[in-house]
Amino acid sequence: MSQPDDEVLGKAYDHRLAKRLLAYLQPYRSRVAFAVLLIALPAGFELCALNLTMVAVDLFLMPPADHQLGLFSHIVAAGFDMLFGGRPAPFDGVSLIGALYLGLMLVVFGLTYWQTILLNSVGQFVMYDLRRELFAKFQRLPLSYYDRTPIGRMTTRLTADVDALNELFTSGFVTLFSDVVVLVGLLGFLFLVNWQLALVSLIVVPLLTAVTAWFRVNATRTYREVRRRLAGINAFLHEHLSGMATVQLFNREERELRAFDALNDAHRRINIETIFYYAVFYPAIGLISNLGVALVIWYGGGQALTGTLSLGALIFFIQAMQRFYEPIQDISEKYNILQAAMAAAERVFKVLDEPLVIMSPPVPRRPVIRRGEIEFRHVWFAYKGENWVLRDVSFHVAPGQTVALVGATGAGKTSITSLLMRFYDVQRGQILIDGVDVRDFDLTELRRYFGVVLQDPVLFAGTIADNLRLGATTIPDEQLIAAAREVRADDFIRRLPGGYQAEVKEGGATLSVGQKQLIALARALVFNPQILILDEATASIDSETEALIQAAIERVLLGRTCVVIAHRLSTVRRADCIIVMHRGEIREMGTHQELMARPGGIYRRLYELQYREAPPVAPGVRAASPSV
Repeated sequence: MSQPDDEVLGKAYDHRLAKRLLAYLQPYRSRVAFAVLLIALPAGFELCALNLTMVAVDLFLMPPADHQLGLFSHIVAAGFDMLFGGRPAPFDGVSLIGALYLGLMLVVFGLTYWQTILLNSVGQFVMYDLRRELFAKFQRLPLSYYDRTPIGRMTTRLTADVDALNELFTSGFVTLFSDVVVLVGLLGFLFLVNWQLALVSLIVVPLLTAVTAWFRVNATRTYREVRRRLAGINAFLHEHLSGMATVQLFNREERELRAFDALNDAHRRINIETIFYYAVFYPAIGLISNLGVALVIWYGGGQALTGTLSLGALIFFIQAMQRFYEPIQDISEKYNILQAAMAAAERVFKVLDEPLVIMSPPVPRRPVIRRGEIEFRHVWFAYKGENWVLRDVSFHVAPGQTVALVGATGAGKTSITSLLMRFYDVQRGQILIDGVDVRDFDLTELRRYFGVVLQDPVLFAGTIADNLRLGATTIPDEQLIAAAREVRADDFIRRLPGGYQAEVKEGGATLSVGQKQLIALARALVFNPQILILDEATASIDSETEALIQAAIERVLLGRTCVVIAHRLSTVRRADCIIVMHRGEIREMGTHQELMARPGGIYRRLYELQYREAPPVAPGVRAASPSV
């Protein structure tokens, strides 16, 4: 079974991806260069501190013959001779070496502090840049991308994947670079002090490599499984928590609990397997490092007894070998970070490389006058392949006219409005607004023509005023209030706590459907569009609220072209032209009276079907509008 895109892990290092990632460091290259220097210096100072132990033993505690002194001890002895005219007394010398060791550690502390600050700040800047670029790309991608991509996956790109890259920049690269410096430096010092003992100490490296490779392979497999099982739990939780009302209504609690137990148990078992590999790896590394130390004590002790190796050098080797295995262990631990980061980078760049099929032309055209005229010329459209949603659709809407689209679900009504705003491009034919093909418009200019009111209006977290102006700071408060008054929304807005500054929860949860519709209408009016699209704008409300909104719509329509996706006949009957869609084709077109005059017509059958069982209406009482 193929794995979801989120769970596939690729190489631990991919040159192509690494090169693209490094490009995001270019704006901060001076900080990065300084941070790299701050990574190398502490590692070098730590190595010098290790050598100071050898110096203290060889020069002051148990000094051997001068010809047995190591290179570093010779350098320090020469420094004493230059500064003090000879070596200080043993107590003074040990105190001086101790103070120097402490000073080096304080320097390492300061350098590490600044290196951490620098790299983490660079990581935050890179995360900011990546998230900004991703969100900007999401806003430019065509709706066809959203048709095939789950919202949760896009959210993961902006959150978890960018976080994984941040960990790579601030932890993975730092650890790798620092560990490489320590390994190379330690090997250099070991061979400088005693190359024979250095070779003996490296005997255990093949065994260490084998254990590390075993751990890496199994840890990678279990890490991937943990992610996959966790993704399954998250998907189950999202589905069932959002559908909890259905679960409780049909008494599915016990069954769903058993299903969750199975997922949870699988996640627990794979985590325990992961713990097993870690439980073996760490003691194994400790055992191998102790074996290396034992070899150093055995061979180096023999050299010390024969006088070919100083005791200080032997102690240095023992300390160095204990330090030598730490970087190898760190690199093994960071392997999953590298692998997860490379997989995250591949997914992020896949989004950034997604082609923008809906774009403004290089030289856009503009109508001489913005009137709101619409014309479809032999339009054919399919979302995929040749599964045509619209077939040879042609019609004309004069400026200021209202056209209604009616038909069964899937007849192509919403597709027409989506094509008008160029969320998709037609495969054949033309769509013109004010005599200009929509593909020749600048996209921003084209979409300024439209105001849209949907069946489920979209409101954002913020205030009522924020939702009316949608970030257009140049729109004054007076214009917002005038638009709200025009659609009769001003009264209920002023009754809210804070009025136009009243807080709107996510999705407008604190407002009724009718209130959200009125705000959506006011928002459309604020931007003064030439063309208004009403996509079943009164489908989800009661008759009383519909009457209020319908009156608001009639005021908004004055002087504007309007395309109505019809749900209730009160809107359809007033339209200048009604287009009846059936399986992607225009089957009938005309006014309400003209279509009703056609015996056996689709529109007439719909009308008669909906009114057949309508109860008699008392004189002077307005009938509720049935649904199409």
